[in-house]
Amino acid sequence: MAEEDVIVGLDIGTTKVCAIIGEYNENGILEITGVGTTPSKGLRRGVVINIESTVRSILNAVEAAEMMSGREVHNVYTGIAGGHIEGINSRGVVAVTGKNREITKEDIDRVIDAARAIVIPMDREVLHVIPQEFIVDDQGNIKNPLGMVGVRLEAEVHIVTGAVTSAQNIVRCVNRAGFKVNDIVLEPLASSKAVLTDDEKELGTLLIDLGGGTTDILAYLEGAPYHTGVLSVGGDQVTNDLSIMLRTPLEAAEKIKCSSGACLVSEIDEEEEVTIPGVGGRPPSRIPRRKIVEIIQPRMAEIFGMVKDQIEKKGYLKLFGGGVVLTGGGSLLPGTAELASQIFNLPARIGYPVKMGGMVEEYYNPIFATGVGLVLYGASRNSTEYFDTTSSEGTFSTVWERMRKWFKEFF
Repeated sequence: MAEEDVIVGLDIGTTKVCAIIGEYNENGILEITGVGTTPSKGLRRGVVINIESTVRSILNAVEAAEMMSGREVHNVYTGIAGGHIEGINSRGVVAVTGKNREITKEDIDRVIDAARAIVIPMDREVLHVIPQEFIVDDQGNIKNPLGMVGVRLEAEVHIVTGAVTSAQNIVRCVNRAGFKVNDIVLEPLASSKAVLTDDEKELGTLLIDLGGGTTDILAYLEGAPYHTGVLSVGGDQVTNDLSIMLRTPLEAAEKIKCSSGACLVSEIDEEEEVTIPGVGGRPPSRIPRRKIVEIIQPRMAEIFGMVKDQIEKKGYLKLFGGGVVLTGGGSLLPGTAELASQIFNLPARIGYPVKMGGMVEEYYNPIFATGVGLVLYGASRNSTEYFDTTSSEGTFSTVWERMRKWFKEFF
């Protein structure tokens, strides 16, 4: 089997590292054949703080996925998140220079290049340039102007930037584990490929990826991203609250959260009790389950409130006809969608990765949304030599060339 027939998504998160192997079957259909996951010890709030620990976690996750799929991994698509991520909307304008004023690929390249010509600090780098719409002679809402006739071509784009050092540290960890990075992708962008439908993107949808160390935000309007944000708070903060309030170790608090946690106190039976393990030789104790949920609900409501504040400042909240989609490990707490629906006053659902065949039982879980999305991203990038700039997930080709350059400079 050719190397390009195997596509690997590597989600390096704060609480877990997950490797997903996808490959094409005899009918040319992409299937998930390997899933490997291992605890992550080397990241804090989405940013690498210990290279050796991260390398070990990557190796363990990839080896587990290789064992399941029977394939050897060489190249990966990996994600990036963290509080350093920023999204900016920009516009570019050029004159059409093609024969008979017909818009060519070169014109599209130039207008996107003009749109991305923004001033950013030296310690930041452009990760993605994603077209939102093209405007030909004041005619807007055009998704693909190729072949149209016009004098003036404009492009509105969403630019995602991140800290150079954070991206370099992720690549360094992957390289030291013995693998090559094909591309580095914004994690909520990858998740959106796995959990959002085209209709949801067109209607306008708010994607919230509730991770361990970060909460990733991506707002889709009219089929394209208009807002990107990352909060440096996630499920780990909920675990920390439980650990402090229940006077129990973090490991025990995490187990209690997963087994007995929920987001709505009103849904909990008053008679239900939970056993809290004792510490330092003290005997275990029993407390009402409601007490646990009374700790969790305010923290989850606070996270959703912080997301809502970001979206309201942009004026997008009333534009989400597709509602709110929650994914990531934090979305698995019972009542999460109901709490989000109350806070945003919008319909909300839990986003599960699209079923692609293969090891469905292993990967059909919100915690694997980013990993599956990275495989889908890799498949879409492999499908054409020039990554389509008119696609809502497209990345302007010269951006990747520039990224490759700073990878090369660093390594």
